[in-house]
Amino acid sequence: MKSTGIVRKIDELGRIVLPKELRDTLNLEPKTPLEIFTDDNSVVLKKYEPADIFTGDMEDLVDYQGKKVSKASIIELCKLAGIKISE
Repeated sequence: MKSTGIVRKIDELGRIVLPKELRDTLNLEPKTPLEIFTDDNSVVLKKYEPADIFTGDMEDLVDYQGKKVSKASIIELCKLAGIKISE
């Protein structure tokens, strides 16, 4: 991990502000979704990238009831269910 030398305090509502220079450098526009991870005593923010809920693949995704599923997973699920499809 690379240190930026920037320190921010958490406000009463648990919020922090990412400095404009950092947002510009990482191309973080307003409303950009971020994922939050923890690693020991660290909090890591990462741009959210939708992925298949089964495999984690990020190509050929379709939205099904608010979840992302790849076409490859759909084909595999059809095979498991005994449904014949033409690809």
